[in-house]
Parts: sequence; structure tokens; C-alpha cells
Amino acid sequence: MTKNVLWYIEKQLDRTIANLRKRNIAGFFVKDTNDLIKLLKELIDEKSIVGVGDSMTLFETGVIDFLREGNYTFLDKYKNGITSEEKKQIYIQNFSCDTFMCSTNALTENGELYNIDGNGSRVAPMIYGPKQVILVAGINKIVKDIEEAEKRVRNYSAPIDAKRLGKNTPCTTLGYCIDCQSPNRICNDFTIIKGQFVKDRIKVIIVGKQLGY
Repeated sequence: MTKNVLWYIEKQLDRTIANLRKRNIAGFFVKDTNDLIKLLKELIDEKSIVGVGDSMTLFETGVIDFLREGNYTFLDKYKNGITSEEKKQIYIQNFSCDTFMCSTNALTENGELYNIDGNGSRVAPMIYGPKQVILVAGINKIVKDIEEAEKRVRNYSAPIDAKRLGKNTPCTTLGYCIDCQSPNRICNDFTIIKGQFVKDRIKVIIVGKQLGY
């Protein structure tokens, strides 16, 4: 990146983190995945219960391996041989875990968290239940406002994720959303988190690279 692009990103990060904090949401910036893991070691108590939601970002940053190898009770929805019923039980356990981790589909410069979910198992614990929620996001997830967030998620994130999941939906053919009524539709739950009663319950860690969708 050029000096001028880095300057722009720094200003964008400053605005975003300041606005998150105004909403009782903690905001952090780390340069790379090594710094991310160091921060997570500070934020997550050993021997605590940790759950995760669907997130390619957690795989790309090595967070899933970190949780598997660390001294945590990890509710691993990705473990080999897991059954559908076992996964449903993990979704329920996530509501009472000490830390719930995932990413966010978009983060506005105003400090709002915008997400679209298929069955709500990711966004529901973000909203209520776990003692703390840690969201890890690349700088590519930052957008200007809610309008830009919706465009990004509907016409970029969701079609790519539907393709990854092998869904037979119009967006996996067209490459953009037409607000379909397909039974395989993954855009069912639209949520905007604008703030928190409990200060710093939600923590957003922005990593200085492009991650996830």
C-alpha cells in the first residue's frame, strides 16, 4: 500500500473505533494475525467455555486452531464426524458460553454491526447470552454506512457464501442478490447492532488485512 492509502485507512480506523466505543462496544486494531492471537490470549480466560459461529475469517487467522490447541473448553462445531443433532446442541450451548466468537458481515464507520444469517445461530448469540462476544474482521469489512453495508452483504458476501455452501439459489448463478424466495436461501435474518447495555460485552478486533467475505 502507498503512504497515502495507509493514511486513509488509519483515519477510517480511528473513526470506526471511536464510534464503536460511543456505542459501548470495545474496538481494537491489530496489524496481523500474530498480534491478534496475542490479544485473544489476554481477552479469553483459560479453562473458560468458548463457542464460535460460522466464519471463514476465524479459519484464515488461525483462531480455530488456537482454540482447539489452547486450554479452553471449545464448543467445536467443525470437529470431524459431528452430527446434525450434536451441532444443534452446540448452538444452544453457545448462549451460555463465556466467550462467543465470529466475524461480522460489515462494520460501518458509525460503529454499527450489520449481519445477514441463514438460521440465526450466529447472530442470536451476538445479541444475547454469552458473557462476551469477540468479532474478528478484516479492514475490508469496513463500510461508510448501513446502506453500503446492505449492498456489500447482499451483493458480495452472501452470494460467495452461498456458493461456498453449495446452495442452489439464483445468486450462485447470477453473482448478486435478487431477494429470492428459494428454499435454499441463506439470507433470512437481517440484524443491525447499534449499541450495548453492558459496556464492552461486544469486542470488535479489526485486523490490518483483507479477511473473509
